[in-house]
Amino acid sequence: MTLGRRTFMKGAATASMAGLLASSGSAQDVRKRNVVLFVTDDQGTDHAGCYGADWLRTPGFDRVAEHGVRMNLAFCTTPSCSPSRSVILSGLHNHSNGMYGLAHATHHFQSFDKVEGLPVLLNNAGYRTISAGKYHVAPNDSYAFDHRIGGQSPEEMAEKCREHIAADSDQPFFLFFCTSEPHRPFKREGIAPVSPDDVEVPDYLPDIPECREELAQYAMSLERADKGFVSLLKTIEETGHWDDTLIIAVSDNGIAFPGAKTTMYEPGVHLPCVVRNPLGDARNAECNAMVTWADLAPTILDYAGVKYKPKQFHGRSFLGAVEEENPSGWDEVYLSHQLHEITMYYPVRVVRERKYKLTWNIAHPLAFPFASDLYRSTTWQAVLRDNREHYGKRTVDAYLHRPKFELYNLENDPDELHNLAEDPVHTETLARMQAKLKAFQERTKDPWLLKWEYE
Repeated sequence: MTLGRRTFMKGAATASMAGLLASSGSAQDVRKRNVVLFVTDDQGTDHAGCYGADWLRTPGFDRVAEHGVRMNLAFCTTPSCSPSRSVILSGLHNHSNGMYGLAHATHHFQSFDKVEGLPVLLNNAGYRTISAGKYHVAPNDSYAFDHRIGGQSPEEMAEKCREHIAADSDQPFFLFFCTSEPHRPFKREGIAPVSPDDVEVPDYLPDIPECREELAQYAMSLERADKGFVSLLKTIEETGHWDDTLIIAVSDNGIAFPGAKTTMYEPGVHLPCVVRNPLGDARNAECNAMVTWADLAPTILDYAGVKYKPKQFHGRSFLGAVEEENPSGWDEVYLSHQLHEITMYYPVRVVRERKYKLTWNIAHPLAFPFASDLYRSTTWQAVLRDNREHYGKRTVDAYLHRPKFELYNLENDPDELHNLAEDPVHTETLARMQAKLKAFQERTKDPWLLKWEYE
């Protein structure tokens, strides 16, 4: 799907948007720069109407894309709920912020006490901070909000946010709105049925009746999440904040099916992201900058006019980059994963360029672990029951047993099936990207850096 062309400010991608706005006569008062960060739970790659998925109903995402920018190359850094959210709220890779796995129950992971998350930094700068729905990070002091709204249906949560959005206050607001949909089990109350015959089965999943049925349930659950987003956008407009609120909508990680969530393959990490900056010029536009969720916190602080040290975060602001379709200097991303559930130790590091992607499976001698809900899925159980050799385009054995390094040419092999790591023709590419990974680990003080030497 191709969106309309845009007008934009030349050179905006290399400048601080906050600086550009501060020098603009039309820039609004910093006190009026509100922020909404909308996060769905397990929404898959390209799974929104604005990305061309006509079997899914996502008018909320589509409206923000129509009035803003669709990011084509946006990535979570780690495809697991709590670790991903910690990156979103800290701007630090989770191997550095300490949120190695899930926060709840026996998993009990949490970020280091020294971490000052986005809500704390914005609160210190005079913002009212509100968390609605799924929180799933710890400790509270690192990610403290002024107000917490519990997890009802997304539409009910949106209505409860109205009083905070409409408040007569000199303080701007930061709203972190997180649905529990479309996480398993797929909540779909109040949503019109989706027929399994109408779903689009991606290549990495098996086209079998069980998978089609689960994808139909997933589609309904995603629509339930998006209905809350529609209600939230309506409230923002009705309260007069459409033109002073930065709106960013993302998913925390890939769809909750084996082959996506918890894996570093593209379906696990390449995610939808739409951005509407009311002070920018880009409308009904698309941007091919490669960004990650480590960039979200500095981007929001940039818009808010809050000063920070560049070395404070692993990410950087992309607020200026979204004003161009193909901004320079946004051509690679780094990804890092440790655990999901406490029993799922499988650290991985990734460097992804536009053409090549290198994955280092640090625990490669181990079989790839399953999240409990993914293992119990009727899709995976049908694969086991029928003793299928393939799961989508990948063999079951290849999914369960990974080599130490996986090197893919994504231009020729977007499904990541043909590993080039042992190919002599690509020896230099492999070495170059391994060096990039090591440098990334050194920059981010990655404890797993020692695995290059010790194992």
